Amino acid sequence: MAEPFLLRPLTPADAPAYRDARLAALQSDPLAFITTAAEFAGRAPGDVAAQLEARADAVSLGAWWGGDLVGLLSVARETRPTLAHRAAIYGVSVARGARGRGCGDALLRAGIAHARSWPGVTSLHLGVTETQHAARRLYERGGFQVWGTQPDAVQDPAGRHYAEHHLWLPL
Repeated sequence: MAEPFLLRPLTPADAPAYRDARLAALQSDPLAFITTAAEFAGRAPGDVAAQLEARADAVSLGAWWGGDLVGLLSVARETRPTLAHRAAIYGVSVARGARGRGCGDALLRAGIAHARSWPGVTSLHLGVTETQHAARRLYERGGFQVWGTQPDAVQDPAGRHYAEHHLWLPL
């Protein structure tokens, strides 16, 4: 059966939909992200659009379903010569109404494929807060392995501290 999602790289023209989807994710699941909803809401629309400009070393992918942007994933290659063999996935989210339908898996596969298309990239990295059990399961199903855990990595507005698991995938 075909995936019900249209996956494609986002462009500056997608900035309004991206802004809405990203803000909704930050508001509904704040412990999943380093950026807060307030920080992101304060960004100028032009800055959000510029983030979606085509680049040789980064892409933000979107999953569209029923005309709505319901999933996001960004992947970027390190640019410093000693780190250029690595890429990182970040900013992953799936809208609540689209969860459990394979959207996260589809985005992750597309992100991995994009990282593999960069010559010389040998590993893909990401971090996941200890509270994000479903996200960690998604990444592990995709072949990622935990290589370490950083205690006291993130602090929420109430002052509680959380660990972050670091995962990698050899390419």
